[in-house]
Amino acid sequence: MRLFVFTILLAVLPAVSTKSPIFGPQDVSGVVGNSVSVTCYYPATSVNRHSRKYWCRQGPGSLCTTLVSSNGYISKEYAGRANIINFPENNTFTINIAQLTQNDTGSYKCGLGTSNRGLYFEVSMEVSQAPEFPVDTHVYTKDLGRSVTIACPFKKENAHSKKSLCKKIGQTCELVIDSTEYVNPKYKDRAILFMKGTSQELFNVNITHLRHSDAGLYVCQAGEGSSADRNNADLQVLDPKPELVYRDLRASVAFDCDLGREVADVAKYLCRMNKETCDVVINTLGRRDPAFEGRILLTHKDDNGRFSVLITGLKKEDAGQYLCGAHSSGLPQEGWPMQAWQLFVNEESTMPPSRSVVKGITGGSVAIVCPYNPKESSSLKYWCRWEADGNGHCPVLVESQGVVDEQYEGRLALFDQPGNGSYTVILNQLTTQDAGSYWCLTNGDSRWRSTVELQVAEGERKPNLEVTPQNAIAVLGETLTLSCHYPCKYYSHEKYWCKWSNKGCHILPSHNEAARQSSVSCDQDNQVISMTLNPVSKNDEGWYWCGVRKGQDYGETTAIYVAVEERTGGSRQVSPVDANAPANVAPQEEVVDSGVSDNENKAIPNPSLLEEEGEINSVGDQAQENRAAVDAGSADEQKGHSKILFSTLVPLGLVLAGGAVAVWVARVRHRKNVDRMSISSYRTDISMADFKNSRDLGGNDNMGASPDLQETALERKDEIVTTTEIATEPEESKKAKRSSKEEADLAYSAFLLQSSNIAAQVHDGPKEA
Repeated sequence: MRLFVFTILLAVLPAVSTKSPIFGPQDVSGVVGNSVSVTCYYPATSVNRHSRKYWCRQGPGSLCTTLVSSNGYISKEYAGRANIINFPENNTFTINIAQLTQNDTGSYKCGLGTSNRGLYFEVSMEVSQAPEFPVDTHVYTKDLGRSVTIACPFKKENAHSKKSLCKKIGQTCELVIDSTEYVNPKYKDRAILFMKGTSQELFNVNITHLRHSDAGLYVCQAGEGSSADRNNADLQVLDPKPELVYRDLRASVAFDCDLGREVADVAKYLCRMNKETCDVVINTLGRRDPAFEGRILLTHKDDNGRFSVLITGLKKEDAGQYLCGAHSSGLPQEGWPMQAWQLFVNEESTMPPSRSVVKGITGGSVAIVCPYNPKESSSLKYWCRWEADGNGHCPVLVESQGVVDEQYEGRLALFDQPGNGSYTVILNQLTTQDAGSYWCLTNGDSRWRSTVELQVAEGERKPNLEVTPQNAIAVLGETLTLSCHYPCKYYSHEKYWCKWSNKGCHILPSHNEAARQSSVSCDQDNQVISMTLNPVSKNDEGWYWCGVRKGQDYGETTAIYVAVEERTGGSRQVSPVDANAPANVAPQEEVVDSGVSDNENKAIPNPSLLEEEGEINSVGDQAQENRAAVDAGSADEQKGHSKILFSTLVPLGLVLAGGAVAVWVARVRHRKNVDRMSISSYRTDISMADFKNSRDLGGNDNMGASPDLQETALERKDEIVTTTEIATEPEESKKAKRSSKEEADLAYSAFLLQSSNIAAQVHDGPKEA
C-alpha cells in the first residue's frame, strides 16, 4: 500500500527538468466547463521582465502554435476565454483559461521570447467530464490524510430509529458504521458516528486519515423500510497539489507546513521524493540527511501543528519534489496528512557567489562576507551559529544594531557596508571550538539567507599580525603606544586600528583630526602601524583591533586588551613615550632618572626659601640666556634665618643690577652664539625671544650670569640637591681681554661680598621688607 501511495505521488510530482531556466507545472487537470490557471516562473533579470511571454500548443514535430501572448495576441480558439498576465515583481506570468472543453486536453509550452528560443517549460493538460451523481448529492473534496465530516439529516419520526452510513460498491452498499457501535474493520479507529447538541434532525459521521480507497459515493440512512430517510454524499480524496517554488542557486527556501490541529502532538518530517520512496531530510525525532548538514532547520510555528523547514545555500542537486507530513514514527505513512512542493533551482542565479567554506588557524582570524538584497540596505543583519542538537537551531551571535553575544566579547564584530549588498563579519582569536556552520540572515528577503562552514586548524602557522607589547597596561593621564607588526605581503593594504564595542569596531581617527583622541601613524619601511593614546583616560580601557583591508574587503585582524590603571606613588623610569608627551600635561609625580624634573618644562617660579626637616627646596632665577640656579645662603643660614634671608631680596636686586653692568660686555659677545637651546628630553627648539623678562615670572633679574655658570651641588648630611647642567656655547669672542668665566667669577665675588655686608647689617637691626 505504501508503494502504491508513492507511485501516485510520483505521477503528481514528475521529475523536474533543469534544461531551461523557465519553470512551471508539468501537469494540469481540469473539468469541462470550469477554468484553470497556469503560473510560470522566469529568472529575475531586466531583459526577462520586458520580454514577450507566450502560451502555445505543441503540434507535430517542433511546431508550437501561439494561443495567447503578452503582446496582446489571442487566437480564435481562445477568444473571449483566455488571457496572460505578467507579474514582474514576482518574476512570474499566469495564463488563465475559462470554459474548458475536452478539446483543451494536450501539450503546451509557457515561454519567453519566441517559441524556438528554448526558453520555455512544457505543460501537459487534461480536461475530463464532471462525474454524474444522483440528485441531491452533496460533494466533499478533501486532501489525502485529512479528515471529513459527513452530515446526515433525517425527520423527527426517525429520531429514535437506527442510523447508519454505507459506501456504494457496485450494486451493493457496504456498511461503514451505525448507531449500534458497529465499525467496519477498514474504518477501525478512523470513523465515529455522533449527534451535535440537542438536535434531533441530524447525525454526523467523521472519517479521519483519509486514503485514496475512501473516495466514493456514501449513503446516509435513518430508519428502516420505505419510511427511512436517505441522503447521498460523494467523497473525493485528492492528492496533495504541489506548490511551485522557484529559487536561485545559493539562495534559501522555506517549506511552511500546516497539517492541522489533529496532528499537533505528532512527530513531523520533511522528505524528498526519490524514485519510489520519499527519503527523510529531517524530522522532529533527530533524524537528518547528512547532505543538508549545517544548512537546515526545523522549527515549530505554534501549537496547532504548523511548522517550517528552512534550507540555506541551495545547490542544483537540491531541486526536486518534497513532502512534509506527520506520523508517530517520523516517517511517511499512508492516510496521514501531507503537503507537497516542487522546487526548481535556477542556476542563472542573481545571488553573488560567496565562499561556502572558510579556513582559519588557532589564534588567527577570519572575515566572512554575507550577501543581502541590495534593495534592502536598511534591513537588520544577523549572524548566527547553526547547532546540530535536536532539530537544529541557530542562536544569534551578533547583529547590526549592536548586540553581541557576551561569550564573543572583544573578538566578534559586524561591519555593515550599505550600497554594495553585503556585510562582513570578523571573528578573531580563533579556537578549535569555533569550527562549525554559520548563517548570514536579515529581517528582509528570506531568500538571501546563506551559510558558510568555518574550519579551524591548530598549530599550522602563526598569525600574520602581531601586537607589541602583548600585556598592555596604560597609566591614567600618561601616554601609551601599541605597535602592530605585519608582513610585507600586506604592504599595499590599508592598515588600521579600531576600538571594539558591542556596536562594532570604530576606526580610530588620525592625529590631525583630534589631538586628544587616539592617533594612528604607519611606518611602511618597518612594516609597523602604531596606535597612540595620549593622554590615557578611563574610557580608553577595552579591546583594540589591528587589521588590514582593501577598500571594503576586510582581511586579517588581531586583538589586544588595554587595561587602564591609576599611577601609584614613588618614582618610575621615564620611557621614550613619556619624552614625547606634550608640554601642557601636568606631571603627577617626581621623576628621578634623567636628573630633569618635569617642572623644567614650565617657567621657574619665584624662589621660596622655606625648609622643613628632611626636605630641601632648590632656589633659582630664570634668565633670558640660560637657567642658572643660585643658592641664597649657606645651609646654616637657611635653617635658622629664613626670615632674615627673605628680607635681603630688595637689596639683592640692587646688587644684581650692578653686576649686570659689569658683565654687559660678555653678554654682547655671546649673544650671537646663543640663539636656541635644547630643553630636557622633549627635543623641542625654543627661541630665546619666547622667554619673557624674569621679573614677569616672579624672579630677579640675572642678566649678567655667564652661560658657563652651573648650579652648585650642595651636600648636607644625607640630603642632596640635584644639579642641572646648562648647555655651554661652543665659541667665545676672540677679542675679549679676559674670559667670560673670569668676568662671571668677578661678578659672583662682588655678589657674595655685598650679600655678606647686607647680612651683617641685618643682624644689627633687621627691617621689614
